Amino acid sequence: MTVRVRFAPSPTGHPHIGNIRTVVFNWLFARQNNGKFILRIEDTDRTRYVEDAVKVITDSLTWLGLDWDEGPDKGGPYGPYTQSKRLDIYREKAEELVAKGLAYRCNCKPERLEKIREENLAKGLNPMYDRHCRDLPPDAVAPNEPHVIRLKVPLEGTTTVHDELKGDVTFDNTQINDQILLKTDGFPTYHLAVVVDDHMMDITHIIRADEWLPSTPKHVMLYEAFGWEPPIFIHVPLVLGQDGKKLSKRHGAVSIADFHRQGYLPEAVFNFLSLLGWSPGEGDEQEIFTREELIERFDIERVNLAPAVFAYDKLDWMNGVHIRNMSEEDLLHKLIPVWQEVGFISTPVQAEMLRKLEKLVPLVQERLKTVRDVIPLTDFVFTDIEMLPAEELIGKKMTVEQSIEALQKTQALLATLVNFDDKEMEQPMRDLATELGLKAGQLFTIVRNAVTAKTVTPPLFGLLEVIGRETTLRRLEQAEETLKSLLDSQAEVTD
Repeated sequence: MTVRVRFAPSPTGHPHIGNIRTVVFNWLFARQNNGKFILRIEDTDRTRYVEDAVKVITDSLTWLGLDWDEGPDKGGPYGPYTQSKRLDIYREKAEELVAKGLAYRCNCKPERLEKIREENLAKGLNPMYDRHCRDLPPDAVAPNEPHVIRLKVPLEGTTTVHDELKGDVTFDNTQINDQILLKTDGFPTYHLAVVVDDHMMDITHIIRADEWLPSTPKHVMLYEAFGWEPPIFIHVPLVLGQDGKKLSKRHGAVSIADFHRQGYLPEAVFNFLSLLGWSPGEGDEQEIFTREELIERFDIERVNLAPAVFAYDKLDWMNGVHIRNMSEEDLLHKLIPVWQEVGFISTPVQAEMLRKLEKLVPLVQERLKTVRDVIPLTDFVFTDIEMLPAEELIGKKMTVEQSIEALQKTQALLATLVNFDDKEMEQPMRDLATELGLKAGQLFTIVRNAVTAKTVTPPLFGLLEVIGRETTLRRLEQAEETLKSLLDSQAEVTD
């Protein structure tokens, strides 16, 4: 048997990160078994259709590296892969069930249905249809008048769903509604379309979220009504926020596009999602995986039954590890668009600027959790800074006068260096600290604050090299002038 799994999103919004986690499981399962991963667009809900949703969905999958073997854009032997182009198929299948006496036409008005619903709720009952049209004569509802087609759900007994992770799950038929299969507008409901499509596209495994389990007995009934063998069902746990509630906008980024914009790497997001509800095995503490390792190691039987928790601090850590594991050249290609987006560098990048960026990358690589973290870490390299208040330019356990002297002698030293690079300037600066009777950290902190206007930065001397001699000396002089102004104001107060 060739494994065939599918991702069948509805273009009613942007793909939710919890849904994409389940897509990752499907994709890994297909790739591990040398099977097929199919993309199918379920666009039968026309009232909630979002125009750009399909593009966002495909862009999100592409960004994560989740390639598909068949789909709307690639075609395949089971097309079309967009449900709105398969309406004749669904209509034919619904009419087939009517002809077999396994479904019926219903022309109940919306007002009547709503009244029944309200009455049932008032009695504390399941708000189900009362089956008013179920036993009408076959010609009571004409095929050309507005109506829906409903499935005749058994009035007694139970329906058992076998799930590969949960085992047998049994449902009471009396609590299952006579579901609508075909709506008045000729479009199928989800339940009819998904069963017909999964069967006709030879889908072998349905890997989807737990929230679909209550719908599965309806699907099993449809498979039985058509005389088809159902696929293997695998319902995986939901993804929750750290507050134990289903992920939503209040938890931060919820779509793949959000994570892309926030500076996460696709490799890290893929790695993180693969571990949401799955683990490689007891005693195996490995958490950082390449795509190839995950394909080799993934085991659907090891998916946990308990809901998974989406922890942003874990994702941040994992993203940072993936950044540190990148080559400097690859990281540079990730950072350039970020710098360009905020206007730090031009497009295309000039050769001189590229050399500067190449020196900057190793200075920031160890400090990045996301690629967008590079903005506050390096803004002072590309733009003018606002000098810190004089009080923050005074060295630790130093006077204003000592700080001014340190800045003056630093300028004199840096101005005379033959090569303005980190290796040549570090030892002379350490020697200068000793000459001034300071600890190296005291002197370096004054210089860092003066040149970057930040108290925490990547390695100082590498930054000075990137910033350049001219800008470095100018900022040191500005800091010196700021401290001198403080001295003057203190003198005036004394006078």
